[in-house]
Amino acid sequence: MNALVALCHFCELHGPRTLFCTEALHPPSPDPSSQMGTPVPGDRDADREGEGLTMRANSSATQRGEMCEGCRSLPASHPGFVSIDDETGIRFLSHQHPRQPQLFSVVRQACVRSLSCEVCPGREGPIFFGDEQHGFVFSHTFFIKDSLARGFQRWYSIVLVAMDRIYLINSWPFLLRHLKLTIHSMQSTALKVFDSEQGVCPQRALRMNSVFSPAVFPHQRSGNAARSLTSLTQHPNLWASLHCSFSWLLKASGSRLTEKLLEGAPTEDTLVLIERQTEQEEEMSCWEGAEGGGSKSQLLQPESKLGLDFLCEASKLNELPGPKVKSLRHLRQVLGVNDFRQLAWHVLMGNQVIWRSADPGLIQSAFTVLKSLLPVGCVRSVPYSAQYEEAYKCNFLGLSTDVPIPAHVSSSEFSVLVDVTLKLRQGLAAGEDELCALYQFTISSANTQPTDRGPTLLNKLEVALSNENLSVDVVSHCLLCLKEEWMNKVKVLFKFSKVDGRGREDTQKVLALLGAAGPGEEDNVRLLKYWMTGLSKTYKSHLMTAVRGGERSPSQ
Repeated sequence: MNALVALCHFCELHGPRTLFCTEALHPPSPDPSSQMGTPVPGDRDADREGEGLTMRANSSATQRGEMCEGCRSLPASHPGFVSIDDETGIRFLSHQHPRQPQLFSVVRQACVRSLSCEVCPGREGPIFFGDEQHGFVFSHTFFIKDSLARGFQRWYSIVLVAMDRIYLINSWPFLLRHLKLTIHSMQSTALKVFDSEQGVCPQRALRMNSVFSPAVFPHQRSGNAARSLTSLTQHPNLWASLHCSFSWLLKASGSRLTEKLLEGAPTEDTLVLIERQTEQEEEMSCWEGAEGGGSKSQLLQPESKLGLDFLCEASKLNELPGPKVKSLRHLRQVLGVNDFRQLAWHVLMGNQVIWRSADPGLIQSAFTVLKSLLPVGCVRSVPYSAQYEEAYKCNFLGLSTDVPIPAHVSSSEFSVLVDVTLKLRQGLAAGEDELCALYQFTISSANTQPTDRGPTLLNKLEVALSNENLSVDVVSHCLLCLKEEWMNKVKVLFKFSKVDGRGREDTQKVLALLGAAGPGEEDNVRLLKYWMTGLSKTYKSHLMTAVRGGERSPSQ
């Protein structure tokens, strides 16, 4: 991430000052003209880049002479801190001031604004400001306890300066969450020092009993205004610790959001993933900011995680212990053609799929494969639970073998149960699948509707699965194309029926036009209506905005 983190302080004698600064130094791009002379590791020219930090920091002796102890972090002879990311080759350099004169003025302006005019109500908390010329700033102001300071506290801020406004705003929840941890650590350490000093010599009573004179007041204040942050926290490795925190923050911020080249408009799955990630970060920020949020977070986070753990990448299937379902074709071989179609039909219709097994890894692998049949927005999964969860909470539910199924669920046509029991026989015959040899799969459902007619998507998928000439990857891409085809039909039907409000007769004509009528029409319509629930909020909001704009335009 092309950004810079700085710790700033409002000195009672000298005003806003930059105390500590961490910046990322990216390795230079390879020059084709210089490929003949490859630098040797440890070369003097390469090592002098880190030394330049110290040289620039020591060059302004006049400026340092104007500093008090409260304005200074590292001594003039200190070389600063350097950390190198082995993966990317990026160097994270920390010292009191940036190494480049242009950055010095940018950070100086951010420091002054964060501790003077750009503050939030209460003077503590995050705020965003900036412009295209001087960069955009995420600032978090806070107080540190000091028994000798005016008001028994000193004012600090941590600023993160970047030129990319959108990137910085999108990182707001992440930055706020981790900066709060750093600030809370410093505040709690300083509070212990404050309490111990007050126990030895209470300053409040001493000040009330002392004689106040305007003539001697500046001299009284001058001795108290020069306490450094190291003195306030009694942390001998404070600056090294801040260097590690700021370096990690820059690295994590840079790798957290990455740019991807998308062919065409983003898919609905991509939009839903972005929306859910944003909601998760906002919830975590709310929990941490609420009073007593620690216990509340512990109670609510598992439920939130179950809702957001909707996607397990197929590449992670190999990491699951024990025997597992590898693909849709493998699951079809294990269950048999008829049972697989019945199970896949229930998944596509939006019915609750319940697996009971003593092996959580097996259930997770099966759910990972079955989730690929649905859009991401239609997936609500509880991978493994010690009690039954209602269908409105999840459509994929994993249970241990001793969990009973409620009677209203067993008799419902909108659920299917897969019981996985261990076979008694031992040994694996030649060519026999491991899952077939170890487990017995029993599928039961109260549904009486035939599942051999539709939907059309399932019919086409079974043709691809039964063709042994097609590899697993080809079948996966075939399924992806089928999902995109039917998701486009869902968008048309949503626009026609929900947004435009057309009648039943017109809707039937649209279904015939989309190819959803004919054999298996009932299943096709049911699939389309269920998949409407998986549309992203972004798409729905865009449609409603476009319709309202179209209604207003004739009158205008």
